[in-house]
Amino acid sequence: MPRAIWSGSISFGLVNVPVKLFSATEQKDVAFHQFADGTDDRIRNKRVNERTGKEVEFSDIVKGYEVSKGKFVIVTPEELESVEPGQTKTIDIEDFVALEDVDPIYFEKTYYIAPDGGEGPKRAYALLREAMKKSDRIAIGRFVMRTKQYLVALRPVDDVLALSTLYFADEIRDRKDLDVPGKVKIADREMDIAMKLIDSLTSPWEPERYEDTYRQEVLKLVKAKAKGKEIVVEKGEAPAPVTDLLAALEASVAEARQKRTGGTDARRKAAAKRSTARKKAPAKKAAGKRKAS
Repeated sequence: MPRAIWSGSISFGLVNVPVKLFSATEQKDVAFHQFADGTDDRIRNKRVNERTGKEVEFSDIVKGYEVSKGKFVIVTPEELESVEPGQTKTIDIEDFVALEDVDPIYFEKTYYIAPDGGEGPKRAYALLREAMKKSDRIAIGRFVMRTKQYLVALRPVDDVLALSTLYFADEIRDRKDLDVPGKVKIADREMDIAMKLIDSLTSPWEPERYEDTYRQEVLKLVKAKAKGKEIVVEKGEAPAPVTDLLAALEASVAEARQKRTGGTDARRKAAAKRSTARKKAPAKKAAGKRKAS
């Protein structure tokens, strides 16, 4: 069973649901260490006084906030502790909103919530989950974990309640200064082909279809080097800019349809193979029984 990273309760009006929090995701990035070029010497990062060049112990370091260019206010650990949010043990639900009203840009990291205790907590947990499903609403609240306050969204995902930490409104960068086109007159033919391209690429959401191919290639490269194989680095060419948008759209539609047809045929063949294997399995089992008798 996974290890809980936080335990407390969901405060839902006058109802408290004891719960535990579990990580819902894990990073699978390929981690590298640093070495001095041409040697086996590891590189270590040190905290160094920029004026003296001497290393400073972590216990001797304090934090400073830049109030203006080159001017800092030093804040001690004790002063920071005095304004830390209280160590509460509740996820306080403040509002219920429609999920579609929350732009995905606000979502940061997701956790799973499970009931903590016997039948009472499980019943209260199930009640909250089913009520949110029936009302088609998600819960917005706050809680404190490791001395930091988080804005969170609670939502049912099948039989589990998921908790996603959210960015606060002032953490979302303003888009108004981006150099993007406003309203542009699009030719009917271009829009028609673009819609056909989207339609040809539309499919059910199946997350297992999308793999981290870059990570796979990095690990493949590392294994090859570990076996002493020479790696030939080929320089890729940057894609040429589109000069004829309509021609590019039409070619894209044709390519997408060809890939979709090939993918569909492959899926059909795989399904037929599984079906044949299932049909053969009982026959083999029966033959084994007859042989045993």
